[in-house]
Amino acid sequence: MDLTPRQALILKTLIEEYTDNAEPVGSETLEQKYDLGVSPATIRNEMSYLTKSGYLKQPHTSAGRIPTARALRFYVQQLMEEKKLSLADEVKARQRIDEGKNDLGKVMHEATRALAEESKMLCVGAIDGDDSLWHAGYANILSIPEFYNIDVTSRVLLLLEQFDRIHQILFRETIPLSVLFGEELGWSYFEPVGVVATHFKVMTPDRERVGSLGVIGPARLPYAYIIPRVRYFGDLVAQAVSEK
Repeated sequence: MDLTPRQALILKTLIEEYTDNAEPVGSETLEQKYDLGVSPATIRNEMSYLTKSGYLKQPHTSAGRIPTARALRFYVQQLMEEKKLSLADEVKARQRIDEGKNDLGKVMHEATRALAEESKMLCVGAIDGDDSLWHAGYANILSIPEFYNIDVTSRVLLLLEQFDRIHQILFRETIPLSVLFGEELGWSYFEPVGVVATHFKVMTPDRERVGSLGVIGPARLPYAYIIPRVRYFGDLVAQAVSEK
């Protein structure tokens, strides 16, 4: 279903407000904080339409709305404006990855650490068909509201011991970059979780395989910031292990 430009603008604004504050967003907030060029009544009507259309949902009895996985995917695909790395950040990242050049294990270890530091999220890396798993930054998620729920946090951290489930997340799709929302998995307590994963080819001793780096955090990840960084680190890994 196509949205009108006004509906898309309201949805974009609501998602970005929710991304920043992790609180349901009401029409009053949008009217007071943003120059949307429409009346509060119009904002309420459009939010009602977006709710009925499956883009927003109302948690509990709050008057505010939060975006659904459908809305977040629409945002990532059509509304988001990526925030590129600065040249200084690109150089810093390349220097970190180059420390292990031509050694896949060292490169993946350094890449997950560096990406966790850059994203301030949990970062995992794996090679398809291999039981090796690299991870870093699990302490980062403990200060994020969605992970105050011990059940959500324990299920996410348990992934670090479950190769099969990590592979289901990282290799669910092997397109260059994929975005996955926890509610699409159907796993208990994963609804508040979001994943951005990049895929690249690496040469192992026996054959060429697909590798992946992923950032795991809340479903309201700052995708405009996270996506270009995940993509860039994946490119660096692919280059570092292929250069002779």
